[in-house]
Amino acid sequence: MLIVMAGLPAAGKSTIAEVVGNRCGIPVISVDPIETAILSAGIDADQPTGLAAYLVADAFADAVLGGGGSIIVDAVNAVSPAREQWLKLAERRSADIRFIEVVCSDQQLHRERIEARAARLAETALPGAFAVEQSLDEWEDWSGPSGAIARITLDSIDALGVNVERALAFLDR
Repeated sequence: MLIVMAGLPAAGKSTIAEVVGNRCGIPVISVDPIETAILSAGIDADQPTGLAAYLVADAFADAVLGGGGSIIVDAVNAVSPAREQWLKLAERRSADIRFIEVVCSDQQLHRERIEARAARLAETALPGAFAVEQSLDEWEDWSGPSGAIARITLDSIDALGVNVERALAFLDR
């Protein structure tokens, strides 16, 4: 199974992905550290490092699925082409696919999380990594026929344990 996380930065998707992955024994591949590694290699931040990180995650997920395993991809997946990338991978590998979208409906809480994340990244990340504002500006609502994509939306203002149980129930369907 290919499990794809989606949601704005600081919405809480990485935390949910890690807990679900640990509970299910499924590896989690996150685009953020891949992009950091690309930038650490000296690739200029003006280059499409985000796209490169998605392609590396795709290649890794493809290898895991090809070996018969399941994987969780942790990425913003803000635009339709990013989401379609995972649909195409699942189709190529004849894998079940599930999208877990994570939102934070409390705008003030989300803003605080974004500011805290930005402060952490300022200390640890390389310049140009993880442009939160860019993701906020680029976010596309989900489109397509209702029910065409297996997707659940979790609100991170709910308790982590509640969201993890909802995600696990969704994955068991």
